[in-house]
This record gives sequence, C-alpha cells and structure tokens, in this order.
Amino acid sequence: MSDEGLLYFEDIEVGSTAHFGSYAVTREEVIDFASKYDPQPFHLSDEAAAQTHFGRLSASGWHTCAMVMRMLVDNITERRQAGLGSPGLNELRWLKPVYPGDTLRVETEILSKRQSRSRPEMGSFESAVRAYNQDDALVCTMTSIGLIRVRGS
Repeated sequence: MSDEGLLYFEDIEVGSTAHFGSYAVTREEVIDFASKYDPQPFHLSDEAAAQTHFGRLSASGWHTCAMVMRMLVDNITERRQAGLGSPGLNELRWLKPVYPGDTLRVETEILSKRQSRSRPEMGSFESAVRAYNQDDALVCTMTSIGLIRVRGS
C-alpha cells in the first residue's frame, strides 16, 4: 500500500471531531456473542431478561465495545491512517442497554496528542469515543489511545 494520502501524527488536530458508522444490532448476533463471551442469562434469554432491569434481551457491554470497535476500524481503514495500534483505553462506561433492533453510530473527538520522546517516529493521541443508538441516546463512552506514525519516519 502506498503512503500517499495516509493520515499521520502531524495531520491530527486537537478538537477535531468525526461522525461515522451504522451498525444494526441483531438478536442472533447478541445471543451468539453472549454464548461465546458473556453467557449471562439476560443476554441469552427473553424470559431471564424480562426479570431484570433490562426488561428484554440486551447486548453484552463487551459486545457493544466490539461493535464500536468495528465501526472505528472501518473508519480508520477508509480514512487510511498510519496507525500503529493502541496501548488501551480509559474510562469505559456503558450508559444505556443496547437491544436487538438498535442501530449504533460513533462520534469521536481528539482530546490531546503528543510525540514520543523515546520513539520519535511515533506519536499518540487520545480520543473521546461516544456511541449512540438510533434515538441519539448515548449508550457507551470511552477514551481511546491511538498510536500513529510521524510523517517521514
């Protein structure tokens, strides 16, 4: 892949925002994910979920994160970033349940950036990541840390 058109550390602007993604949440995927990774009854059974504060089958919070991650990766692939992965995230919060039939979208805001002193060929940036459902209800927030190449390195 050519480096032409790639987004580098120097191109990231603190305060910039992006809006992207559309992820339709299906009942089958909610149950499949929960069966494999978070097999709590309210993620697997309508009857069990009806007995909880969820009121109905809901997606695992970890599934919500996976759906958000998919939209983030699709966005950075489309925008062609010189990304180098991530050392993690901070302040993960699940604010509202995600249900089958919901459609999720993502908004990001660049909070800060800095070039590495020990590895000047790379930089890092923090982004506020917010996921919303089709009713514009905020369902999940986190602060993501991204690593990215410095141009010419």
